[in-house]
Amino acid sequence: MARAEKVAAVAELTERFNSSSGAVLAEYRGLTVAQFAELRRSLGEQATFSVVKNTLTKLAVAQAGLADELGGLLTGPSAIAFVTGDVVEAAKGLRDFAKNNPALVIKGGVVDGTSMTPAEIERLADLESREVLLAMLAGAMKASMANAAATFAALPAQMARLAAALQAKREGEAGAPAAAGTPSGPAPNDDTVAAVAATDAAATDQD
Repeated sequence: MARAEKVAAVAELTERFNSSSGAVLAEYRGLTVAQFAELRRSLGEQATFSVVKNTLTKLAVAQAGLADELGGLLTGPSAIAFVTGDVVEAAKGLRDFAKNNPALVIKGGVVDGTSMTPAEIERLADLESREVLLAMLAGAMKASMANAAATFAALPAQMARLAAALQAKREGEAGAPAAAGTPSGPAPNDDTVAAVAATDAAATDQD
């Protein structure tokens, strides 16, 4: 890959980290092309799933201010699910696919700027999706006002569980050093060019 292409790739990855509601890293060693296609179909509009180069992605997570959260996960064959829709639905899709296809190993991720372990992503997948809660509310409203009120209360409760988990995560990590750098936009800059040049000089890109 030419240096200009690497600079553009880093800028695109940085923009995707900045614009996504979440990102989940996974190891895909052993997945077939057909299984990749199946996974992408299962995620639907909730997320995109792409194989990435570790060296370029490390530059991107540093520029997005996520080096502490994601840098240590970028080892071995890496792929990233960038969540563009419902985070809960995306987590369900990845969890269910991984159960049926052990070759996909979820390594962790970040949601709303907070790091998530594989176990936490598993718990996130156990929450009801926004669509399910709204459907429950609609059904309850047809049944009775009392049932509607109870279901209405469950809607913020589900989101509160997620918010509480993320807040607890942040408080637990409050003593850790802040992530280096600040988020940058998608346009390549001098720092990106210099970082790619340094990477080229050090070694050839490896997964």
